[in-house]
Amino acid sequence: MNLSRRSFLAVAHGAALFYGTAHLGAFATTTNAGLRLRPDPAGMLDLPEGFSYRLVARSGEPMSDGFVRPGRPDGMACFPVRGDRTKCILLRNHENFPDTEGGSPFGDGEALLARLDPALLYDRKANGRPFTGGVTKSVYDLASGRLEHDFLALAGTTANCAGGATPWGSWLTCEESVVAPGSGAGRRPHGFVFEVPAAATGPVAPVPLTAMGRFVHEAAAVDPGTGIVYLTEDNRLGLFYRFIPTARGQLTRGGRLQALAIRGWRSANTSNWPVDWGGPGLGRIDAGTSFEAEWIDLDNVEAPEADLAVRGHAAGAAQFCRGEGMAFGVLPGQREGSVYFNCTQGGDQRAGQVWRYSPGPREGQPDEGGSPGRLTLIYESSGGDTLDMCDNLAVAPWGDLILCEDGLGDQYLRGLTPDGGLYDFARNAHARRAEFCGACFSPDGRILFVNVQDPGFTFAIGGPWERLRG
Repeated sequence: MNLSRRSFLAVAHGAALFYGTAHLGAFATTTNAGLRLRPDPAGMLDLPEGFSYRLVARSGEPMSDGFVRPGRPDGMACFPVRGDRTKCILLRNHENFPDTEGGSPFGDGEALLARLDPALLYDRKANGRPFTGGVTKSVYDLASGRLEHDFLALAGTTANCAGGATPWGSWLTCEESVVAPGSGAGRRPHGFVFEVPAAATGPVAPVPLTAMGRFVHEAAAVDPGTGIVYLTEDNRLGLFYRFIPTARGQLTRGGRLQALAIRGWRSANTSNWPVDWGGPGLGRIDAGTSFEAEWIDLDNVEAPEADLAVRGHAAGAAQFCRGEGMAFGVLPGQREGSVYFNCTQGGDQRAGQVWRYSPGPREGQPDEGGSPGRLTLIYESSGGDTLDMCDNLAVAPWGDLILCEDGLGDQYLRGLTPDGGLYDFARNAHARRAEFCGACFSPDGRILFVNVQDPGFTFAIGGPWERLRG
């Protein structure tokens, strides 16, 4: 469908912004007052004055269960410990792909694999070696600032990238690889979501939630009011999905998988890429532009051909350029929550977009079309010096979005304010300059946990958060 700029903008519906304000510019940039990063003498994290960090965990070290802490820590969530406010639980993904060398929880030569019950290993590679992605659980003592213990919680999956916490106390971990038997996997297809309870005391049975689709999964976010799960896809031609469970909080019982479509713009491409970069050349979606959403039912969601995005787009669903980090949040001044998600290579500079999906009052019900959910572009990067390929994200207790960069130069944690301003909160000062990922706050909001993927660090950051609340 070819749209002129005028007809393209005609399908936009209003300009609801981050807080409903009316002055969010496409490339607005501000610096939070007083936030200047100070060089870290240890060469780990540059932080503002008054903030400090602790190194919680490092990949390659032994864990409490005798396995080795896996490499490439990625998505992560923090949970309370029932009955003990001095402690919290971290469930952490490990994005070891099928071809990742090193970083195995089973050590050199998989020498520790015999310690694991074979029924708790989801799959092996075609060469017989185990897949080494998965999830680890850590218990952190907030009072002492020390890791109390940690262990392997999910084994035999691959490329566990991001995911999302559920309101019922579990972590949805998402496989980003769709490797299958005949193309590198042993017995089982990959590209699924798995659920790990925060209360797990060891490796859990690896049960793929196949009704949630097989595709290049990235992140998940659950609306606590409806139990609907929203899903992003790390694919330049990926879709934005929702899963309506048959029974709220019981995802193994199945449900309905759908893809978002923009009302009045069939098979939309939201990338803003110009034609010479492979984009649709349909004109520009300005920050603040809002669309009414429709949802398309998907079939054959286990997708043996890994073609769910292709089929969904042909049926009218909108494409998003590498949907990655996502979180559900109820921000200050709002009564209802929204889903915020990043498109890592979206935008006319391919440097990142931040979107908001606001569910309708009848979300997921047969009559939802009368008051549909709304999709809004709330920020687009003007270039890598401003925001360099935003990946994971977290909603801060004071309402800013904390964006983890996965770009080409220095890697930052950046805050996005309600008026569209960006500020630098942390810089990875390590020589390898790897991506930040897994940002999440402790239950009391006093500690920000975050991973640096290589060489594999987990940090706990604290300080005068009130300076960011203005």
